[in-house]
Amino acid sequence: MDGPPANDFCSVCRSSFNIPCQANCSHWFCGNCIMLVWHHGSALQPCRCPLCRRQITLLIPGESSLRQRHDPEAAEILEKVETYNRLFGGGTNGLVQRMRDLPFLLRRLLRELLDPRRSLPLVIRARVYIAMFLSAVYIVSPVDIIPEGILGIVGLLDDLLIVLICFLHVAAIYRSVLYFRHGGS
Repeated sequence: MDGPPANDFCSVCRSSFNIPCQANCSHWFCGNCIMLVWHHGSALQPCRCPLCRRQITLLIPGESSLRQRHDPEAAEILEKVETYNRLFGGGTNGLVQRMRDLPFLLRRLLRELLDPRRSLPLVIRARVYIAMFLSAVYIVSPVDIIPEGILGIVGLLDDLLIVLICFLHVAAIYRSVLYFRHGGS
């Protein structure tokens, strides 16, 4: 989704979106509104989503926001969003946060991979495809850390673990792309 849903509104100001930004929890806010939420709390830590209370560690401006960059007011808000991303978007705080961000990052990555108008760097595409290919090869190969033939359903645990590690790796790669695209140094 390149912007918020058509008939939706910002949950902070309760009006139409102005400089819409999507948080890593998938919720949309006005850029200025979410910056006010952040400034209302501690400036030393990321703010929490007003809707789901998850930590916001990455804000991604919508396509319409990026097209307004020439407007001084919009440029100022986008600069604040980039500062926020520089402070909190470089990494996540542990495995739980990474697991929570996984659906958001994988949905965005899939849309970007399937959209011919978007272009991920070739190195990133190659790393994503290699990780997915190697995971698939491991899962279908007869060589397992925990063999299914001997341990039955318990033997699937290593396959599930490999898939999870693959998804986490792919999401981390894509998160770094988003970070550098929307505020990284």
